[in-house]
Order: sequence, then structure tokens, then C-alpha cells
Amino acid sequence: MKSRFAASLCAAAVAALLCAPSGAMAKDFNLKISHWVPASHPLQKALEDWAASVKKESGGTITSTIYPSQQLGKAFDHYDMARDGIADMTFINPGYTPGRFPIIAAGELPFLMSNATGGSVALDEWYRHYAAKEMKDVKFCLAFVHDPGSFHMVDKKVVVPADIKGLKIRPAQGTIAEFVRLLGGTNVKASAPEVRDVLARHVADGVTFPWGSVVLFGIDKVTKYDMELPLYTTTFALVFNKAKYNEMDAKQKKVIDDHCNSKWARRIATPWAKFEHAGIAKIKAEKSHVVYKLTPKQVAMWRKAAGPLTAKWEAQAKKTGIDPAKALAALKADLKKEHAAYQ
Repeated sequence: MKSRFAASLCAAAVAALLCAPSGAMAKDFNLKISHWVPASHPLQKALEDWAASVKKESGGTITSTIYPSQQLGKAFDHYDMARDGIADMTFINPGYTPGRFPIIAAGELPFLMSNATGGSVALDEWYRHYAAKEMKDVKFCLAFVHDPGSFHMVDKKVVVPADIKGLKIRPAQGTIAEFVRLLGGTNVKASAPEVRDVLARHVADGVTFPWGSVVLFGIDKVTKYDMELPLYTTTFALVFNKAKYNEMDAKQKKVIDDHCNSKWARRIATPWAKFEHAGIAKIKAEKSHVVYKLTPKQVAMWRKAAGPLTAKWEAQAKKTGIDPAKALAALKADLKKEHAAYQ
């Protein structure tokens, strides 16, 4: 009688878990990973490598499908897409929504970083102290930057800060947008895939962009003058849908955690950094382009003009409750440790 009763309990769907063996199979997941650059971009291969490693370490229980080129949503929407579960992990540019993520915006300041490889490790290690506070709607995975970018102009050679006055510029992120405003220019909002079109239609006179991507997105076909100066970097992050992460068992969560760290920030950033840096030589080889360097005096003028941006960042970051001066000093120390500080 007791055996029959126990058997009936085990047959019932509601009690199935009570009768399952302690070594029950983990639930399978197929992650939707979304980004907004072309599949030919180095980020695609880096994400494929990330997904392959997650699959291996999870014993095949966590697989992924990657959706490039804004297939699941616009570039500006990718943070909310992860928050809302439209995708399970997304690639975001926090600077696409100025003011929303004021702490990580420190990484956007001009004349801060010299390279993306060490810069990405430094940014990731530093931002982990603040990510849960600033990106509380999602599970933060990792942060990184691209190799330093500069101005690429259609018709006018930009040499000194005063040259920006009256021009329309598509800025890479919020801090550069503020810089353009300070210099008397006008900002044109456009995601990376839209830049060539706004320049071709003369909606914008120029863009701040990393070098390799100028070629990748076809921007070099509509620009002519390129300032060879490591002016700025753009911060990026991979963020994860909290609900999806919470569905996983302890071992699967550990696999994700082991792939959301500074080691992987370097692995994601390095191929992209090399790709962007190689773009300098590619553009120099194009006969239609004028690639030029600035004199030390001209660089000093740009650095002085950018000075107020630090104070602006500190004022915005302070509203979050952090000590901005202490935080920025810590970021600079991490950059120095990783040999990525601007000299």
C-alpha cells in the first residue's frame, strides 16, 4: 500500500522533483546574445569564443546564438533589452545614453588611456566596485574599451579646438558630445552603423571614431581628414539578464561568473584593439585621405580645452554618492599599473 502510494506520488507531476535523484540533469539554456556591429567586426569572433568556452565549461548545458547588426533591436536600446529579457546578454555603449551611467563615464574622458588592452583590464577591475550600483537592472558581466579614436572629417581639417566651432559632429559618446558643445559645435546623434549615411548626406561634418572601424563601416569613403591623436576611448560592457541568470543552477552560475571577469575583458578587447590600431596604416594608405599629427603646442591646447570635462564628470558622479576624486585617482592608478595611462 505504501509502495503504491509512493509510486503514485512519483508519477504525479507536482511531486516529480521530490522523487528526482540528487544528481538530476541541469536545465539546458540557449542564450540570445545581441550586439549591433557587423558580423565581420572582431567583437563577433570574440563573443563566439566566449560562447564556445561557456558551452565547454558547462558540459554543453549552456549554448548561445549570437545576433549581430541590430537584429534584435537598435544599438541605443541594448541595455534595456538585457533588462527586459529581449536578449539574454547584450553589448552596450553606456555613452549612447549620456547621464544614465555617470560613473563608468570616467573611462570616456579625453587624454586618459593610451591603449585598449591594458585599458580594458583597468576599467573592468575599477568598475566592478560600482557596477552593481549603477547597472542594478542587469547582471554586469565585464567592461572594456576600444583603441583610442580621434576626429575624422569630411571637408575641413581640424587642428586646434577653435576649429570645431560651428561644425556638426557625431560624437562617440556623451563626454565627447559635451566636449563638442564646449567648443561651439553641434552634436548629431547616430549609432555606429548610421554614421556613414549622416556624413554622406552632410547631416554631420565629421565624427569621432576608432580607426579600424572607420574602414569597417565604410566611413573612409566619405571622409578625408584624419587627426592622428589618441584623443579618447569609448567604454563598453556586456550585461546579462538577471532572470535568466537566476534560473541557472549553482554550477552554471559559476560558469557564467568565471566568464565575467577582467581576464575575459582582456580577451574580448585585445582582438578589437589590434584591429582598430591597424586601421591607422590602412587609412594612411588611402590616397584620398590626409592623416596628420599635431604639434606639442596644439596637443596642449586640446588638453587644456578638455580640462572642464573632468570637473563635469566629478559633479555628475558625486550625485551617485561616490567620492569622484578618489574614484578617478583609483582608475588612473589601475591604468598606470596596466601600462595604459596616457602620457
